[in-house]
Amino acid sequence: MKVIKYPAKEEWSEIVKRPHLDVSQLNATVEGVLDDVKNHGDEAVKRYEEKFDHAHLDSLAVTEAEIDEAERLVSPELKDALHLAHHNIAAFHQSQKFEGKKVETCPGVTCWQKSVAIQKVGLYIPGGTAPLFSTVLMLATPAKIAGCEEIVLCTPPNREGKVNPAILMAAKIAGVSKIFKAGGVQAIGAMAYGTESVPKVYKIFGPGNQYVMAAKQHVSLHDVAIDMPAG
Repeated sequence: MKVIKYPAKEEWSEIVKRPHLDVSQLNATVEGVLDDVKNHGDEAVKRYEEKFDHAHLDSLAVTEAEIDEAERLVSPELKDALHLAHHNIAAFHQSQKFEGKKVETCPGVTCWQKSVAIQKVGLYIPGGTAPLFSTVLMLATPAKIAGCEEIVLCTPPNREGKVNPAILMAAKIAGVSKIFKAGGVQAIGAMAYGTESVPKVYKIFGPGNQYVMAAKQHVSLHDVAIDMPAG
């Protein structure tokens, strides 16, 4: 770790400046990957998984056997923690359910409000050295309570083509419908446009790096809704 002691005041702004990428280069890369996924589907997603995540995949979909294996690999302590977190998150969101309201504004004229779930939602869950399995619960649990019919989750695999077991366990607990091994821009493209394997969704949720955020903002211009940009 680089240690800086007693720097001159005029150096402070440079020292604390956050790292950033050339936005023009970033956007060009993102648009290229998205176009490729839109035009070539699964083949493009697998190609980018091999390029960026160094994972050779025969199939993008996570199987029931892989979920069962993950359940065996997760420690009893973590399972208990996941179930407890799910219970608490569900209790909070259940209390927010809107049952609807009708008002007769004048004789014979009734106005009402009701909430309608988004039919298909996509969740992006970062993997790597710090897999965000808590985010699975925080996104999928309210989606399930809201009544979303299909909850699609994309998360990057490791070099062996495996998804972090805790992510799979959390997805099972929260009621995720389908899980796919895809990360980065290619995952956002797959959920935004649909591929042979990955269903097209109507709204994408979840955090990610600068590339993921740029991809979400790009697809939101014409193709799919997104949550709030991070940061």
